[in-house]
Order: sequence, then structure tokens, then C-alpha cells
Amino acid sequence: MRFQSGFVTRARRVMMETRAIERAATIHEVQAPTAWSDARIESWLDWCETLSPAASPTGDVLNGGVDAWAERLAAKGLAENVFADPAEAEAFAAELAATVWLGLAAPAGSTVSAQIVNLSDPAAQTRLAEHRADRMTARLALQSAETLADALRAVADAVDRCEGPHGDCSDPSRNPALGRAAATARRRGATDADILRAVDGERPALALRPFDEGAPLVALASRTQIAAGAPEALLAAEAALDGGLILTFDPRDAEVLTEPAFSGAVLDLSALAALGNNEGIAGTFDLLPDLVRLWTVALDLQGSGAVVALGLEGLAPALAPADGDLSARAEAVAALIAASAAQTSVELARLRGPCAEWDGLKSQMADVHKARRTRLKTNADPLAAIAARASGKAPPPRRHAAIGLFIDDAEARLRLGLGAPSVLDVFQTADGEIGRRLSPWLARVLTGAGGDVQAAERRLFGRRTLVEAPGVDHATLRAFGFTDIELAAVEQALAWADGFDAVFAAPVLDPGFIRDVLGLEDGDGPLLNLLGVPEEAEAEAARWVFGCGDLKDWPEAPPAVAALLAEPALLEAELRFALEPFSDVPDTSAEILDWRATAAQAARRLSHAAGEGRRAIRLRRASPPPGPLLTLPKTDSAPRFDTPRSPAVAQPVAPPTERIVERVVERERARRKLPDRRKGYIQKAAVGGHKVYIHTGEYEDGELGEIFIDMHKEGAAFRSLMNNFAIAISIGLQYGVPLDEFVDAFVFTRFEPAGRVTGNDSIRSATSILDYIFRELGVSYLDRDELANAGPETLNADGLGDGKPDEGEAVPAARFISKGFARGSAPDNLVVLPFGKKAEPDAKVAAATEAVACPACGDFSLQQRGHAWVCDTCGASPALQGGDQG
Repeated sequence: MRFQSGFVTRARRVMMETRAIERAATIHEVQAPTAWSDARIESWLDWCETLSPAASPTGDVLNGGVDAWAERLAAKGLAENVFADPAEAEAFAAELAATVWLGLAAPAGSTVSAQIVNLSDPAAQTRLAEHRADRMTARLALQSAETLADALRAVADAVDRCEGPHGDCSDPSRNPALGRAAATARRRGATDADILRAVDGERPALALRPFDEGAPLVALASRTQIAAGAPEALLAAEAALDGGLILTFDPRDAEVLTEPAFSGAVLDLSALAALGNNEGIAGTFDLLPDLVRLWTVALDLQGSGAVVALGLEGLAPALAPADGDLSARAEAVAALIAASAAQTSVELARLRGPCAEWDGLKSQMADVHKARRTRLKTNADPLAAIAARASGKAPPPRRHAAIGLFIDDAEARLRLGLGAPSVLDVFQTADGEIGRRLSPWLARVLTGAGGDVQAAERRLFGRRTLVEAPGVDHATLRAFGFTDIELAAVEQALAWADGFDAVFAAPVLDPGFIRDVLGLEDGDGPLLNLLGVPEEAEAEAARWVFGCGDLKDWPEAPPAVAALLAEPALLEAELRFALEPFSDVPDTSAEILDWRATAAQAARRLSHAAGEGRRAIRLRRASPPPGPLLTLPKTDSAPRFDTPRSPAVAQPVAPPTERIVERVVERERARRKLPDRRKGYIQKAAVGGHKVYIHTGEYEDGELGEIFIDMHKEGAAFRSLMNNFAIAISIGLQYGVPLDEFVDAFVFTRFEPAGRVTGNDSIRSATSILDYIFRELGVSYLDRDELANAGPETLNADGLGDGKPDEGEAVPAARFISKGFARGSAPDNLVVLPFGKKAEPDAKVAAATEAVACPACGDFSLQQRGHAWVCDTCGASPALQGGDQG
């Protein structure tokens, strides 16, 4: 068999480069075509390793794996007299490898032998139920193993992260994190032995691999009954929802799908069409017969099976640019491929012998051959006449019992760089980045119809700017208080964001800007909605900025290609349906249903497909959306009660023993938001002559939730530090840090300014600003009177009094309640009676003694307490000489 296709000459023009590909343990320097992505190269390397895993990298393309594979097939063909001499074998190997470098074809994996079940058999229901249960068990077992392994790893991590004695870290009662992780692992099915091993450091080593579906079950049914919605349709639908069932209506189709000796390859018709256009060939598919002949021989030498499949991919990109009826063109291409493969099979039958089933298939194949020639006579496409001449008048003995035009192999499509038909094309740039664009074949179709490719891409991906955007633009944002700084940050974020929620939020916008300028709190909800932007305006702006993701209802689409731009996947499905009459193997590609589709919905789809004349039907639910799909209420676990074993026998009850139990209560680390309208007070004072304003904000129950600190005549850096310090304290309070922790941490801190405090009736001296602030907060919110250092005012030299109400006199409530906060809700005659004031202890009612200067801080606040002297300002206890200094 001679091969002079010219693929080698074209392959020499393919640009090659050396690419660094990361493998399991090392990084390989691999030579590959420049246009290939890293994922495509890795897929080919994986395939080469399945042929010779021990092969070491060579300097050749793809480490020489494809060339070695082609040479082995050539050697086998030469040994079995398929090739007349070594020159023919060498030409075959070179042409075969060249088709790989050109991206025209890729070998596919062998299919797994399936089983047939007849739905009219009474035992079919049991068989389908067992098959469905087996697949569900395997899928759920894999999910359970993954979650259980994660739980056991969390147990080991809880011990590793613990700081303390090993006995305490490995005890769930002393290590709360370990207790929670162990409880989770037990709920997920782990035994206590597994948990204890994980505590000892043993981590689960599971070889978790993707779910292997295995061979689907092939069901044979009556087309009339399924189309009519007979009970068999519902029976098949229940087992077909996860893709584990192929429904057929012809015994021959069922037998072909269960053929154990099955080998195939995937042909990329779009790459072949592009190659023909680049070469200036008048007929785009002039090279198609040579490609089919080459790979039919390769599959026969590789598998020696009764069934070969040449899966056709890239139908829409290859056929869409053509004028006329695309379905007719698809039929003609399918007929040409089937005829070329049949001719090659006849040649191989003369050299290697026909298939063993040919005598029984002769009459059936004659009927199929006649029906195909009749169909071609009604096809007006120019390729149909070529295919009719190639098919001949009668089918001679063939090497293969069946030649299919469909094969489902995701890895083979990845090796060709193919994906699902879509308007989007994801590609890898020269610097390794991932980019998006309008699919090149759709761009060619759109250009040929007079459309604007750039306008289509703007429709798909958006303009990524709010300049001149409808609904929300820069003018709208400026009206809310946005400045050039915030607008620049928003414009920069629009380049990578997927929605407005990620743009109008921290850290893109400063939290202080959101709180102080916009008057909102980050995290309370979508910012644009809180600002009052209507949902319609936001949606319109989102389409302008981020695009629509598809070309449905695109007003600028040319009418001739509007349907194609809207649903390219539908065109691909229609073209595959046109291929089936010329394929000995039916199309078993899965039709995707909604992820929550029910058996009744699947049965209706089976009935509809049977009425359409489909030879085989396979359904599959779509993958569910990522993330949580349910909002479940929080429920506490039910308490467990131990019951006595023998309730009839009264057991003596020991008296309860009182004991003190210390329990560690972990608070939830969630931020407690302050009310929008909050109460508090403002305290003005001066510390060492420096004015300080303390502004507090409180929760409804009166607990402190925030503070603000303002100072005057200080440097900008010092004022900024104090402002941010107040923000940090406020955040800590809102996350549950007790105020007394802050008070104990900052009182008695010493730095300038310090000294005498004026304007505060409780604090008269402080060692620093922080000491004053937290003394004031401790006295006002924690009733820590020991932090107050203001003595009683007993001097009244002029007899006029100090202007303060006498003890026992009612005080107007307006002195303590904000009229603006109450908004007139409090009556004007409301007073505060003094009986609620705390009584001073008798021990504190003593004659005032003269204050002495403290040698530590210098304040006149040294007081005698018993036989010792204590400074009320700094807490020092100096040992004074001379006994009583007062």
C-alpha cells in the first residue's frame, strides 16, 4: 500500500519550539508545535507514556513518542505484508506522524465492552436497578472517601498545631480543636480506631482518582413503545440519568456498541479545512480521502479489531463557511469518509483477510449500501457525486465488520486542542497567559457575512470601563462622593473582575471612604444597591462593562448567521445527526439534561428522541452549580440520656457532690455591627495642656462598641496614628475583645504629653494620653472607680458653693440624655433621682490628708494607705523616710 499524501511536506512548515513542561517529579524540555498549549502537550506526553512508560526523553518532537509509535506500526505492517518494501513502510510512518504535527488526527482509547439488556425481558427491571445501584455506590463511595480523608487529616492537623504537652494536645477534652475535628470525623463515618491513629500522626493515604464510569449498559427497546411513552421509557430513564445507559432500537446497533475489539481515532475536520485553505486547494476536502486511508490502516495494525471508528470533530468550523445547505454538505463529507474507509478496508481484506462475520453480514451490508447510494442521489452537494463514485456499486468483502464515524474520547479531543462548540475560544498566549476571544471559525463566518468581529467581542466580553456606560457611569459615582482616586481604583479593578460586587468593596475601595464618605459599612450588602442604584440600571451597566457571555439577541448580528452565532452547539448536533446514515456505529454522545432533571423528564426526552428517529440515545445530567445549594437552619444535637439497664430494680442514688467545674467557652469570631443610630458621649479634657476629645459609640444595651480620638495642635503623623489606633480598638471591641483587657493593657503607660488633667471630673492626672483615655473608659463603662484619682472638693471659701447639685437633689435628665438622639421622645420634665447613686464605703469617709509629691512621677497624688504610701497616679509604693509625711 503506497502513501503519497504530501502531509510530510506540509508538516515541515510547522513552527516548533522547546517548551518546559512540568511532569510528576521533574520538568521536561519538550519540543512541540508552537501553536500547541501546555495542556495539549501534556496530554500527548501522557499518551506516549502509556505506550512506553520507561522511555527516557530524547530531543525529538514529544520526546520521540509519536515517531516511535508510527515506526512500530510500520514494522508490523511490513512483517504482515501490508507494505511491499521498507520504503513503503517508512513513507507510511512519516505520513502518519506528520498528520499528528499538523493537528489533523489523534488516536483514541479503546472502548470497554458493554452488555445488552432487552427491555422486553421480565428480568430487565432487576438488571437495570442493579446497574444503577452499582454506579451510584461507586460515585458516593468516592465522595465519602474524599470527605472522610479530609476529616482524618484535620484530626492530625489539630494535634500538630497544638502548643503544649503532648498528652494535653492529644486529649480531645483538653484540645478543643481536636474535639471538634474528631466529632466531625465520627459523623462522617470514621471509627474511633481511625481517629486514634490520626491522633498518633497517621494520615490517610488514599489513591483517589476521578470517578470511573465503566462500561455503560446497552438497552434494546421497541421504538414504537418508547415514542408512545410506554412504561419501558420510565424504566430506562431511571437508569439513564447518570449516563450509564444507551438506549438503542436495532439489534445490529446494539451488537456493534458491545463489540469488544474496538479501536478508533479522532479526526479534526476544522484543521483539515484550514490546511486546505492555506494551501490554496480548490476543494477544501481534497486531502480527506488520503487522511482516512492512512488512519484506517493505522487502526487496523494497532487493534486488529472488527470495528474501527473515525470520530469526526470540528464539523461546524469546517462546514459553516460553506454556502448552501450545511446538513447536505455534512452528509456528503460523511459519505466520502465512509467510502474511503470502506475502500481501504477492502484492500486490507485482500492482504490480511476479511472479517470473520462478513458472510453473515453480506446481505445486510448490501441493503445499507443501497440505501446510502439512494440518499446520495438526492444530495445536490458536489462532494456527494464524488462520494457516490468512490462507494462503488456493490460492497466487496471488507476487513472490518463496522466502520463508525463517532467516538467519544475527551482525552483524544484534548490532544487535538478541541472543546465543546462555543462562541468563546480560550487560548494560551506566547507568554503563557490564558486569553479569551471570539472563536476563530465564528469570526471567519461573521466576517464573510459582513459582520463586525470587534463589536461581537464587545458584546461577549464587555468594554471593561464605566466611561459612557448606561445606568451607572462616572458622573453617577461622583454624585455619590467618588473622587478621581476611587474612580481610578474602580477602573483598574474592572479589568479582572467578574461583577460589580468585587469592584465596589474593600480592598478596591478604602474602608474609611465607604464608612465616612458613603456612610455605609462594608459587608452589609451590595454597595450599589445600598447607594440606591436601581437594579435595572445596574444590570444595564453590567452588560456594558462585563458583556453578555453569548451572542443571543445581538442586534448587530447579520441575519444570515444570527442563529449560528446564538447557538453553535445546536448546529453541531444537527450536523452529527446528518452523519448517522453513513456510519455503521450510531452516535452515542450524551444529551445534557438539567442537573435536577427527574426520571419523568428523562422519559419524555427519550420518547421525543425516539420519535425523531435517533438510532441511539444517551442522557446525562449536567454538573450541579458549585458551592452550597441549600440554606440549612442551625440545629443543636439532641442531648443523650443514659437509661438504667434494669428499670425494675431501684438503684441507690448517691448524693450529689458539689464541685467547681471550669469550662472554656469559645465565642464565635463574628463581628457585631453597631446600630446605624447609636448613642454615646463626648468628653473634652486636656492632658498636660494638650486637648483631647473622646467620642464613644454604644450598642443598644449600653456596651461600648467604638471610640474616636481627636487631638488639636498636634502633628499630622501623631493625629493619624491616634485615629488608626482608635479604629483598631473599635474593631477589637466589635469582635468581642473585652474592654477591661484594653484597660489593663494601656493604663499607666508613660510618655509625653502627661501630667495634670483638666476638664474631667473623675481623672485629674495621667501619665500619658493612653493612660487618660482608658482610665476614662474604665471609670465610665466598667465602674472601676479605683482608676479615678480625683479627690473630694471640700474647700468652699466664698460660701457660694461649687455650682453642683447638693446630695439628694434631683438632676434634670437632659444633662445625661441627648435631645437629638431621643428626637423629642423624652419629656422635658424628666429628672434623675439620686437614690441610684452608689454609697461610699465608710472606710473611705475620712479626713482628707494633704497630698505629697510622688518621687516616681512627680504628681501630688501620694497618699498613705495604712503603713504604706501609694501614688494614685502611677501606682508606685515608695519607702519614705521620716514616718508620716502628711
